[in-house]
Amino acid sequence: MIAWLAIALLVLPLLGILLSAPWPQLPGLLLAPETLQALGLSLGTGAISTLLCLILGVPLAVIMARSVAWSVLPRRLLRAAVTIPLVLPPVVGGLALLLLLGRSGILGRYLAQLGITLPFTTGAVVIAQTFVAMPFLVFAVEGALRGADRRVELAAASLGASPFRVFRTVTIPLVAPGIAAGAVLCFARALGEFGATITFAGSYPGITRTLPIASYLASQTNLNQSIALALVLLAVSVVVLLSLRDRWLPGVRG
Repeated sequence: MIAWLAIALLVLPLLGILLSAPWPQLPGLLLAPETLQALGLSLGTGAISTLLCLILGVPLAVIMARSVAWSVLPRRLLRAAVTIPLVLPPVVGGLALLLLLGRSGILGRYLAQLGITLPFTTGAVVIAQTFVAMPFLVFAVEGALRGADRRVELAAASLGASPFRVFRTVTIPLVAPGIAAGAVLCFARALGEFGATITFAGSYPGITRTLPIASYLASQTNLNQSIALALVLLAVSVVVLLSLRDRWLPGVRG
């Protein structure tokens, strides 16, 4: 009985969205200019942040999974640093980014002297999304690396391949499904990011107003439009779950 109550708590709110959706009006709501603008911005920034997560996160995952030279404490500190964005309230993450990269922030003041301003720009959206999404990729790839057979890499190295060539031609293909799963999770998390984005990037139409922010703002004035935007985000989440294999989920949890 308790398990059924847990399932009801997880499923019924989502069912409420489906039952409350204005289905006859849905095409018009989804094709509204402000909706398409927010959707395009979310897709574009989500794709860029996912690419950044791949570039930065895959080498980090390799270090976490393959490094044997580090003592226990540094490994734990590194894992904690990667895990923090998963458990940190997104608004706090956005505030941290603002204090670091804002116009008067620790690094932002020096960037401002160079004419570079990040807060409340589309670049700020990408940074916020990358900050909250990268751990999903790192843990997915790390889990894949830990489950891979290292003998193939060692054999390639024994034949004279350089570490970079082993990484490029052996390691990456070996864990490609884990990388793909992590990238999909990254994109979904970036697409749904709200708290850090609105704190660090604000809500400027066409510049920083992503789909979740547009849905929240619409809930104050046009509930039907808000539900329509929520349906898009829900659909993306369902597609992500269907595209992932269960065996990659433990790697995401770390």
